Amino acid sequence: MGTAERAERRTGKQRLVSLLSAALLTFGTSVAFFTGTTSAAADPIEGCTATTGAIVAVDFGPFGGKVERGCDTTPTTGYELLRTGGFTTEGTQHDGPAFICRIGSGSFNSGTQYPTADKENCVLTPQATAYWSYWTASPGQKTWTYSSLGAMARIPKAGDVDAWVFGSTDIGGTSGKPTFSPDDVRAAGSTPDPDPTGPPPVPPGTVDVSAATRWLSGKLTDGGVVDEGSTTPNYLLTTEAVYALAGADPKSAAARKAAAFLATPAHTDAYAYPAGKAGIPDATAAARLALVAEATGKDPRAFGGHDLLGDLVTYVCPRDIGDGETIDGCLTKGDFRTTGQSDAQAMAVIALLNGGVTPPADAVKRLTALQCEDGGFTSILIRSGGWCDSDANATALIALALKRAGGHDAVVEKARAHLRKSQLPTGAWPAAAYMTTGNAASTGWASQAMRALGDTPYADAGLFWLSKQQLPGGAFGFEEGLTEPQLYPTAPAVVAAAKSDLVKLTTKKVDPPTPPTTPSPPTTPSPPTTPPGDGPDLKKGAAYLTDTARLVRGRYYENSPGSGFADYGLTIDGAYALAATGENDSALRNIVDFLDKGGKDGKGRGVHDWTLIGTKHAGGGSLGKTALLAEAVGRDPRAFGGQDLVAALAKAVCPAPSTAPDRSCAAKGAYTNAPSVFSQSLAVIAQVRAGESAAAADPIAYLESLQEPSGAWPSLIGTPSGAEVDSTAMAAMALDLLPDAKAQAAVDKALAWLAAQQKDDGGFPGASGNSVNSAALAVQGMTLDAPKYRTQIAKARKFLATQQNDDGGFDVAKGGQPGSDVRASTQAVGGATGISFATLTRSLAGTVPQPVPTGTTDAPVIVTPGGETASAGGGSGSGGALASTGTQVAGIAAAAAALVFGGWGTTRVARRRRHHETTTGGRK
Repeated sequence: MGTAERAERRTGKQRLVSLLSAALLTFGTSVAFFTGTTSAAADPIEGCTATTGAIVAVDFGPFGGKVERGCDTTPTTGYELLRTGGFTTEGTQHDGPAFICRIGSGSFNSGTQYPTADKENCVLTPQATAYWSYWTASPGQKTWTYSSLGAMARIPKAGDVDAWVFGSTDIGGTSGKPTFSPDDVRAAGSTPDPDPTGPPPVPPGTVDVSAATRWLSGKLTDGGVVDEGSTTPNYLLTTEAVYALAGADPKSAAARKAAAFLATPAHTDAYAYPAGKAGIPDATAAARLALVAEATGKDPRAFGGHDLLGDLVTYVCPRDIGDGETIDGCLTKGDFRTTGQSDAQAMAVIALLNGGVTPPADAVKRLTALQCEDGGFTSILIRSGGWCDSDANATALIALALKRAGGHDAVVEKARAHLRKSQLPTGAWPAAAYMTTGNAASTGWASQAMRALGDTPYADAGLFWLSKQQLPGGAFGFEEGLTEPQLYPTAPAVVAAAKSDLVKLTTKKVDPPTPPTTPSPPTTPSPPTTPPGDGPDLKKGAAYLTDTARLVRGRYYENSPGSGFADYGLTIDGAYALAATGENDSALRNIVDFLDKGGKDGKGRGVHDWTLIGTKHAGGGSLGKTALLAEAVGRDPRAFGGQDLVAALAKAVCPAPSTAPDRSCAAKGAYTNAPSVFSQSLAVIAQVRAGESAAAADPIAYLESLQEPSGAWPSLIGTPSGAEVDSTAMAAMALDLLPDAKAQAAVDKALAWLAAQQKDDGGFPGASGNSVNSAALAVQGMTLDAPKYRTQIAKARKFLATQQNDDGGFDVAKGGQPGSDVRASTQAVGGATGISFATLTRSLAGTVPQPVPTGTTDAPVIVTPGGETASAGGGSGSGGALASTGTQVAGIAAAAAALVFGGWGTTRVARRRRHHETTTGGRK
């Protein structure tokens, strides 16, 4: 699913947020709060404390009102908190009640809901500049966090406060925060003291370092780490193994062998100099290799035939991207070019200092600018004023770097206080401050930093937790309670257990340079027929998606359990996933027949009550998404559900931008009511697959025009937004259908950008954090050139496997609210196959419809294989009745953002030069 569909999860679909304007929202010292009368349904504000219930605040400032509060002592979801807190809501005709379009309060203007109908008709998803956005804060949290979950999905905890603000923001919630603080709306005396009284009172614990290093050594093949199922080294994990082994034993033979492997010119070039010796080095790789050299007594100025330290200094960004001509790989002044991540910036500074080179002052200063209000550091190289979300790993590593650099005592002390406060009672550190479970990598890094900063009791408490998480073989899992051993979290845990840290283990004398060994001729792996690496259990994932506890009568997903309101977009996403895997063709057939033959949900709505075909509200993304499903399973998109979707798409192409107040057309070549790149791409794919390339000429040209110089695409159309993994992957899949050189060059550039966004754990950044959705889409995108991105694909699939739960479903994001999410699961299951949405094909030959189960309180219209309707009560008829399918539009960006599923080894329509093997689809 794309940004648009992710948006559904924010307000009921993540709506971009912000206060409309300072003129409308004069807060700060002038903010007025309602604290008196509450709705009869609401609990007294005093009933909600730091340990009981949750508070919700709604800002009616843009409409001449105040900030109204409500309390629910036993909230079940954010949506129920809003309603039982004394507020009324209204959804959209297109998306149902889950998307909050209007909010009212009996305490303001006689309960009038805002925005009023003359300002917003609430038929489609509201525009990005005027909608209700959803923010949250945990006990003790001083700033608001843009919710990565919709109100119906988020489960408030005791002491939480929620806020709803009307206005606009960008996709990540980097602007438009509430102008009041969480403490402003908490009940009096309910704010806990955020400063801990000391380290967690836990007993001593000992990590078995010897067992861990044996496990790490066993992961090395001829000196390097090679992922299972791969033929090429995983250089990043090899560097991590070196740090751990050298931290545990400075004379480790295994560490030195791995370092010699990395110092082989062929491997150094492949990892740190992919653009060739004349090109810009990969600064992250160069910094990591320099630290490897320093940890094992080698010379970072003569490593693999390169002066790693000299190259790092040479390629420091001289200016901000807004000051003059854009510089590839630069965001702002002081960045090491091509890094993008805070950890790489910090590692480069440490490598230079420990190698005897004074780092550029701007590069060190850049680290200080990444500190968030709470004292932690963000994991991404943001610009000044950007959204700052503290990350334990980044905070620990940057604190180590700044302590080593000296002269930044105040910044380091603030980071130290943040690490103290964010340590859990168990002794662990979570990956992010708002999480409640420990993370082995984060605990390892934080323990290293706390010991180096003199907070030994806190570091020892971290070791106690690690000792309880160590697996029988000596390794650690990614998250608390996970039992699959992983190298990435094991490495920092071992360094911490050895009571060392990255600065300490790399502060060594440099031995004379060792002549490089003669490299073996590189081998070129043949294109795989299945995705590389260990991925999630797709059979189990498909079973989760088809369980009737979620897929109502085996036909559709609801926008909220028991609502009877079908989420048609989500249902089609589920169908894409089943088509990609081939795990349950019968269930897929039932969904398709339901959509195609007039099935109705519990509210009497069919799929075209969602596409709104034939009305002025018809959305190009919804039309394209539905047409694409028809094309993928061999149905006629010109007669699907009784409508000609192909003709409707042609009619939906905008001849010119619309003028206010009409906001249906963003530009010439855009599709009506499709405000996201995801929707644009989806509709382009549907038209091209239908043989309508000529009719899609303007939409294709418009899509191409939206690509940024970096190779990425933004999330939204017609509204400023940042580059996004989901949209970039989707646009690449759309343009990959085209044979012309311009389109193919755009795809190549997009894939390079995608690969560069991958996190160390294999995940990818998205609006919800380290996003399952984004990782799955990235797999599909990179699979367009699988031989080149084989290693990255394998890492991403492993990441997806770590986010799969026992029930077969997937979390929304690593470190987020635990528990399987249907939308994330549809994307993960289909995306893990690597099958491009543009080439997805699944034959339904040999399948037959199944009878609809009886016994529901709703009585949706059902259909028989012949297309005749029958009452829901009997469940009889020729071949059995079919229930309905539904989908709910996702988020602000997209009234029709769609899941992308496309092909690992599927038919290459235009990219035959990528040498993919041709197959007929996903696994059986």
